[in-house]
Amino acid sequence: MTATVWLTGLPSAGKTTLAKAVSKHLDGRVEVLDGDEVREFLTKGLGFTREDRDTNVLRIGWVASTLAKHGVTVFASVISPYAETRAAVRRLHEDKGATFLEVYVATPVEVCSERDVKGLYAKQASGEISGLTGVDDPYEPPATPDLVVKTHEQTLEESVEQILTFLKERGLA
Repeated sequence: MTATVWLTGLPSAGKTTLAKAVSKHLDGRVEVLDGDEVREFLTKGLGFTREDRDTNVLRIGWVASTLAKHGVTVFASVISPYAETRAAVRRLHEDKGATFLEVYVATPVEVCSERDVKGLYAKQASGEISGLTGVDDPYEPPATPDLVVKTHEQTLEESVEQILTFLKERGLA
């Protein structure tokens, strides 16, 4: 059985780090769809309005559901700030008979700001950018995710093991 493991959370929460680390432990066909990489190629030209963010997430969701339908385990690390859009991605999967698992990488904004992997929090604080998800643009945490990972309370190895155990319980690892 294959699935899409959709990692959602704030910028610098650890989504891509987790996706890449977990994927290394799996056999078979595995693909990581990183939101930043996809923006560079598949959704180039989209901005950060609500409409553009939704379009970006839905395009990634469609690609993920198509891959999952064809036997690829997909790890999608995408901020995906809006609950309604994540629900639409889940429906895309259901319509194709593909499994969708929502993993909320629940890292507080203060911790994400300290990590600031891409320098976005510093740019927002200096006024260089606006519309940073979780700071001056909304992020709607999942109400009922399939799994919650608190990267600020455990090591990377512990977070990876948590996800692997979750996948094994569902026959996916």
